[in-house]
Amino acid sequence: MNSKRTLLKTVAAAALVTMAMGSAFAADITGAGATFPFPIYAKWAEAYKKETGTGLNYQSIGSSGGIRQIRAKTVAFGATDAPVKGEDLDKDGMVQFPAIIGGTVPVINLEGFKPGELRVTGPVL
Repeated sequence: MNSKRTLLKTVAAAALVTMAMGSAFAADITGAGATFPFPIYAKWAEAYKKETGTGLNYQSIGSSGGIRQIRAKTVAFGATDAPVKGEDLDKDGMVQFPAIIGGTVPVINLEGFKPGELRVTGPVL
């Protein structure tokens, strides 16, 4: 009778440890940074959660905020619109790579110009 109770307690303890370990490995991935990539990160996060059960939480707080967060090690990854200098990457033990590439289109509304009259070239921008 005593050995049955001991066995039951052991099995219950093992089950609790297994459940706790499963929760530990399913931790969400957290990132922060530039606002530009937020819409695609949100789509990717949804698909990743559906596929793996692991969430991706990205806070679009701006490039400088993302750099501060990754340097402080409060997030797993940061995103910035402009690349970080090589010496800063080395100093902070970071690597970088492009995740999203996109263009920005200037919208101009200047008095005295009709549509199509103003020509803005790359060097002007």
